[in-house]
Amino acid sequence: MGGSEAGDDSKPKGNRGISFLDFIMRIVAILGTLGSAIAMGTTNETLPSFEQFIRFKAEYKDLPTFTFFVVANGIVSAYLAVSLVLSILHIVMSGARITRVVLIFFDTVMMAFLTSGASAAAAIVYLAHKGNARANWIAICQQYNSFCDRASGSLVGSFIGVLVFLLLIILSALALSRN
Repeated sequence: MGGSEAGDDSKPKGNRGISFLDFIMRIVAILGTLGSAIAMGTTNETLPSFEQFIRFKAEYKDLPTFTFFVVANGIVSAYLAVSLVLSILHIVMSGARITRVVLIFFDTVMMAFLTSGASAAAAIVYLAHKGNARANWIAICQQYNSFCDRASGSLVGSFIGVLVFLLLIILSALALSRN
């Protein structure tokens, strides 16, 4: 029995390390999701034309899927910023269980939300690059290079956020199992 008591005293110290890693990973996820929202939200390109009054312009707002992507990344970034408070609480109070369960729940919801936005945007970016001959959709990335490059790049930070959420959920479950 004496050995298990000594083991119980060391568990919160191990959870403190997990909590610190949780905090760092949340900051990484904020940077990824906020960067993705900003990159996609500022994506636009205007093509030169021979006519002075006719302009061909591509903006993220032209596609509702990209708008959803920006909104999803923005909401997830805000959630992550708020969740930093609980993450700091877990560093200070490594035995907190209820707040860890709350974080697991909301982290799972936000991961699903972020995954849906990133996946939908990835499908549109794929169509922009490759087109679809059966549906008679042409690939627009040959004309709108900058637009497509920024849209493609913004997906990276969002999918990094999804991966970080997966790791955060696993870390929180590990911390709960150690209590």
